[in-house]
Amino acid sequence: MKKLEHIGIAVLDLEAAERIFSDVLGELPYKREEVDSESVLTSFFQAGDSKIELLQSTSADGPIARHILKRGEGLHHIAFQVDDLDAEITELEAKGYRCIAGPKDGADGKRIAFLHPSDTSKVLVELCAG
Repeated sequence: MKKLEHIGIAVLDLEAAERIFSDVLGELPYKREEVDSESVLTSFFQAGDSKIELLQSTSADGPIARHILKRGEGLHHIAFQVDDLDAEITELEAKGYRCIAGPKDGADGKRIAFLHPSDTSKVLVELCAG
């Protein structure tokens, strides 16, 4: 893995969360993007060499809505940049980790996959390339 790519934060109100992170980071988000396949509207902030991704569900039964219903707003996932997504998945699965989603197209022009949080200390880990 190359680096921490971004931290994903599930929010109920994207505009309110954008105001908070604009205040905290001292800058505006650099882009918003809707990912229809995930029923989510995202907003990205640059934070040094990494990013913050705010995620608001666009559907009452989308993955982010279900996450917030179970766990509330807050940390959703940590994403790591990889050079070769397929090779990284193969290597991690050989070590016993389970891929629960992907590889598939994600936000910010990335190909993504997620590891099962039961295998990663209850943290949803996203691998992304591109």
